[in-house]
Amino acid sequence: MTEEPRLSEQEIIERLAPSLSRRTRIRAVAALLAGAAGTVFVSALWWSEPGPLPGHTHLAFALFTVFCLAWTGYGGWLLTHRVPLFATDRVIAAWIGLAASLATTAVVAVITVQRGTGTWLALATGGLFVAAALALAVRAHARRAALLRRVRELTGREER
Repeated sequence: MTEEPRLSEQEIIERLAPSLSRRTRIRAVAALLAGAAGTVFVSALWWSEPGPLPGHTHLAFALFTVFCLAWTGYGGWLLTHRVPLFATDRVIAAWIGLAASLATTAVVAVITVQRGTGTWLALATGGLFVAAALALAVRAHARRAALLRRVRELTGREER
């Protein structure tokens, strides 16, 4: 009678949880498609604008294009990872959202100051988006920390 090979704690954990759940795959595909579509749409809009554009308009289009590319990259990264992520995906998504909220609020605030209209409304609206993104980032970091603590309890090893 031959003895079956023993699995390490890490191998057991990896076999218990699928690398990418159906929900995670759907989120990844949605981020990839939305980011790619956004990149195409914003770039086409940017380059099809008639006449010379003001500098702040170029900056806004560039930022929106970068945000769309970030979501495209995030979706692609998530789809290509075949290991347990321990909520790293949520942390990355939260940071992309926070960066986009902060940058968009800053650009809109600068534009409203230059025009002299609606600055408080722009700051209040942007502040709400920034607060929501920050809350999601804090929650994502807390969830990741809890999962990593659980992995350490189960395996006695440190995960990144």
